[in-house]
Amino acid sequence: MQQRGADAEERACAFLRGQGLRIVARNQRFAVGEIDAIARDGAVWVFVEVRSRIRSVDAAASVDARKQCKIRRAAQLYLQRHFGDRWPPCRFDVVIVAGSRIDWLADAFTGDQEP
Repeated sequence: MQQRGADAEERACAFLRGQGLRIVARNQRFAVGEIDAIARDGAVWVFVEVRSRIRSVDAAASVDARKQCKIRRAAQLYLQRHFGDRWPPCRFDVVIVAGSRIDWLADAFTGDQEP
């Protein structure tokens, strides 16, 4: 299971690089949660959640409000650590790897909601 997740993350990052994003960090762990990948899309910092499932609909549904909150909190800690109180523009993307298919949900959820 872990190997499938690692393979999906590698494929997702390669896909994003192909779309012009620059991968800055991977697997950033915090007490509140983990960020699979952090990328730059021009001036925008992108926090990426990668999901691997047999069917893409299952993967999209698995990034629920609770998971979004964990990702937001981890992103806040990352931003605080690297930028203090002057955060750059950012967004939250989800990349779904389902078999040979990759779906990219850019700006999948906002950074200002709580569950």
